Amino acid sequence: MTVKLQHSYTQSPEFLLRKLQGLIKLPRQVKQVHSLLITNGHLLPSSNASNLKWMATLLYNCLIRAYLNFEERHKALLIYTHMLAHQAPPNDLTFPSIIKKAATCSPSIAFMIGTPLHTHVIKLGLLRDLFTQTSLVVLYARLGNLSDACRVFEEIAQPCVVSSNAMLDALGKNGDMESALLLFDSMGERDVVSWTSIINGFGRNMRFGEAIQFFVKMMGHEDVRRCLVKPNEATFVSVLFSCSNLDGVGALHYGKHIHGYIIRNEVELTVFMGTALIALYGKMGCLENAMKTFDGMVVKGVCTWNAMISSLACNGREKQALDLFEKMKMQGLHPDEVTFIAVITACARSKSVELGLGFFQSMRCDFRVVPRMEHYGCVVDLLGRAGLLEEAAEFIKRMPFDPNATVLGPLLGACKVHGAIELGNEVGRKLLELQPHHCGRYVTLSNIYAGGEVWSHAADWRKAMIEAGISKIPAYSMIDAM
Repeated sequence: MTVKLQHSYTQSPEFLLRKLQGLIKLPRQVKQVHSLLITNGHLLPSSNASNLKWMATLLYNCLIRAYLNFEERHKALLIYTHMLAHQAPPNDLTFPSIIKKAATCSPSIAFMIGTPLHTHVIKLGLLRDLFTQTSLVVLYARLGNLSDACRVFEEIAQPCVVSSNAMLDALGKNGDMESALLLFDSMGERDVVSWTSIINGFGRNMRFGEAIQFFVKMMGHEDVRRCLVKPNEATFVSVLFSCSNLDGVGALHYGKHIHGYIIRNEVELTVFMGTALIALYGKMGCLENAMKTFDGMVVKGVCTWNAMISSLACNGREKQALDLFEKMKMQGLHPDEVTFIAVITACARSKSVELGLGFFQSMRCDFRVVPRMEHYGCVVDLLGRAGLLEEAAEFIKRMPFDPNATVLGPLLGACKVHGAIELGNEVGRKLLELQPHHCGRYVTLSNIYAGGEVWSHAADWRKAMIEAGISKIPAYSMIDAM
């Protein structure tokens, strides 16, 4: 589509504004209209006539929104600075979209952009606008600044469900679930986002049982029974995440009930819902259910393949996991960081050292995936399980950053299995510096010495654990719970 100019009317700001509003999702056409606005001087300082000033404001607002839709944040911000420089007064429609988009940036950039915008809002006397206030709550929640989020929220005279949901999310992200529940209970109107925010908040704070119980409460609420509120994709993904992370047989029970609800109500199994189910079944060892879910999905994302590969790798089906990885590549999908963690884990468990090292090298060379600490930990596990302890120690020394427990933990475990007392003692002491209250490190060190029949040292580590006030966490068996 090309913007055709046949009359002088078609160069007027009113006509171009309507064009811009109609083409707001089409990047090439928006840029054409933007060029016409510049060449006709419609974005320059106008006369004192208020209608012309506000026309410029409307044009700038529309351009800002368009470039934000195209994910061109830098251009949107540049247009906003031009708006200020050209004396077009921002209004209550200028800020919400910019502030919300700023909240999606990394925390450092969000702070750098969001704080001056908040200052501008105050100076321009627009802080009482509900949409702007809600956007600021979202921004401060993203920054982890709960006090400022609360301060902005408390200034809202009559919070709507959207602003209340933003505050629920802020409280959940910052771990204050008690305040979130109080706010939830005080809300005159609740929607699916309100319920999901609480479920997600519990899950984010590792209160998985409470997340599941709140979902049960939601499903029994009269709003759900009367179909005024229906669980959506985000609701199912949040509660399935909690099921995956809850210890005990109850997690699988609830997960199957949720899956049954999805099937009975003919809810579309989206990529993220299917992935969450596969992850749940994989963690619980129900590979048949996981594979059935995987095969039944019409659309699969990279995350779906990752979940299935990881499920196979962690349940003794390493060859199937690697075969699925090859099939994934044949489908034209690009492996990501999570894919390689699953694939190298499969190699580690099958002791396919050369293959695993090859995958590690191909990450950067063939797929431009930069290895993270977790990938280095997987390689150490790969070498350690194969008994190549010296190679694992040398590999750690060549790492581009200092190792943490993700890397040292697998090496300590390998030292225990292969009876490497001296190396195990060295690695164990480093781990205790990083995790001084981790009971497993003391127990493993004690067991390493016990395995080498150095009983005095084994007893010393048990004694040190007791003196530090650390007790061993008892094991849990799903079989015993059934």
